[in-house]
Amino acid sequence: MEVTRIENVTRTYQVGKVETQALRGVNLSIESGEFTALVGPSGSGKTTLLQLIGCLDQPTSGQIFIGGKDVSRLNRNERADMRRGTIGFIFQFFALIPTLTAYENVEIPLLLMSENAAKRRERVNQLLEAVDLSDRGHHRPDQLSGGQQQRVAIARALATNPTMILADEPTANLDTTNGKQIMEIMTKLNQETGVTFIFATHDPRVIEYARRVVTLRDGLVVNNGDGKAN
Repeated sequence: MEVTRIENVTRTYQVGKVETQALRGVNLSIESGEFTALVGPSGSGKTTLLQLIGCLDQPTSGQIFIGGKDVSRLNRNERADMRRGTIGFIFQFFALIPTLTAYENVEIPLLLMSENAAKRRERVNQLLEAVDLSDRGHHRPDQLSGGQQQRVAIARALATNPTMILADEPTANLDTTNGKQIMEIMTKLNQETGVTFIFATHDPRVIEYARRVVTLRDGLVVNNGDGKAN
């Protein structure tokens, strides 16, 4: 089943009188259950593409479909609704709320979904166990290592049972040991839950784990992972 499809997508940014074309006509399809890396040099467009798939931005032209729905021209509130129920995010800098515990950070998406207390408690505890942090639930981010913070971020991304997880440079701020551990956890969760993982990276440690590698260069897909050029 197709999770997302990108058709002839461009994205142009304008600062003053200067235009920068981040994407120049991208076509790509991602199927359910994939574990896919978007790779390419700095400025290739991989992070821009990830943001568009995640409904954090809108394309200048072209269409983006998520679950068969065209999300290209949704307004801000409609994009937020799409993200809330369908997409989980893992960021390079963890993006945890510093005053909340690990448990509370994972619980936030469920509060936004108005899930009842018993179901929230069950789900949060299940996820903390899945990322091997059952004994760290009451610790704040500043009491956790970088690897542990990223594991909290993974648990939070999975809280609402999304159809896909988008990760932007998930190991960039981690040492080799923690980076490997994060990728092994993500791989395990992908295999056990079937949730689709799409991650933007230039880290060879991450690329090794991908089952599909999509290469971007100068705002175009130059290889979509099955040997076909865009």
